[in-house]
Amino acid sequence: MLIGPFGRATCALAACVWLAGGPAFAQTAIEQPPPQIAFEPWRVVGPAGKGTEMVATFPSPVASPYPVNDTVTLRVFLPPSGPAPVVLALHYWGATDLRAERALCLELVRRGIAGAYISLPYHLERTPEGSRSGALAIQPDPKALIDTMTQAVLDVRRAVDFLAARPEIRTDAMAIAGTSLGAIVASTVFGLEPRFGAAVFMLGGADLAHILWHSSRVVAEREAMRRNGFTEESVRDELASVEPLRFLPSRANSPALVIRARYDTVIPRHASDELSAALPASKTVWLDTGHYGGVFVQRRLLREAASFFDAFFSRRAYTAPERISAPTARIGVELATEDGANVALGLDVARPGAHSLQTTLLLTTRGLRLFLGVPLEKGVSAGFVLKPERPGVGLLWSVVL
Repeated sequence: MLIGPFGRATCALAACVWLAGGPAFAQTAIEQPPPQIAFEPWRVVGPAGKGTEMVATFPSPVASPYPVNDTVTLRVFLPPSGPAPVVLALHYWGATDLRAERALCLELVRRGIAGAYISLPYHLERTPEGSRSGALAIQPDPKALIDTMTQAVLDVRRAVDFLAARPEIRTDAMAIAGTSLGAIVASTVFGLEPRFGAAVFMLGGADLAHILWHSSRVVAEREAMRRNGFTEESVRDELASVEPLRFLPSRANSPALVIRARYDTVIPRHASDELSAALPASKTVWLDTGHYGGVFVQRRLLREAASFFDAFFSRRAYTAPERISAPTARIGVELATEDGANVALGLDVARPGAHSLQTTLLLTTRGLRLFLGVPLEKGVSAGFVLKPERPGVGLLWSVVL
């Protein structure tokens, strides 16, 4: 999930206020297209699936404190014939490889669509020495988060400039996809970049302050902000200039696919609700998992995203499945009468929503059990534990992967 620190110069510009007939935001740094530059030619990497992989580099429009972070590498996968439509894919926070994005690109190439991706700031080849991928991408400082979103968005828009200059790419057929952090960045870009006609958001959300204040992924950063005197409301005010909800109304009627997880605690339910509500023309697909459970059905997800883009570029109607079946896997602690607490891995054996009773097969430190219970709150369920010795009353605290 989320975002990270960039150059302080853009932060100052992003905070500017224009006073003309009353207070109003000036056009902030994130809203201004990146300056036009002369791009170096891309080079051929070699064959990739049914297409050809190309690579290009260009300078980020934003200067950060780390020079290694300020060069953007763009990889493009071209189908055999062109000019072709293109989809630009953005990865999740902390990514150590781009296998999922590459797999999406190859699936698109198979359908005659070009695929492309970049590394987001402070990730992968943009990681400063001595750090790990994405480690510098979140700081408990709203001003740093403004810098973060600004650089990420402008990097994407400069990548679009590069693609639009290539004769192999159709400039009238461009789209964007993102996962988690990538979906947050992509939703902001989608609201700002008119050349993107459609979008897929996997496990994303809007209302940045709510995400920061309720996500299970940024507990330490949230506590640091609290110690510094911030509240959810004050953070919301600070981040107003880069909030995706500020820009998405312009895309209310644009085609989009929103893929959500029922048990997501990284992107809270309210945040994914806000994203869907901001895109009333969008289609929604549900996963019966948490934020990380999509890995169990990754190929299916990527094919569904590719099908959406294929239908959009071909001007065909797209029908989204209501849900994509995926295992509801849990990790937690089971507390049962007679034998106390046990670490447990669980798998729900009944389709969620089919009835109110939670039915979970548990592998615990004391063997296999079947838990039958009623969900309460904060991941706690109360009910019965069926075990070889004898049934017992128990509690299960768990998080869904």
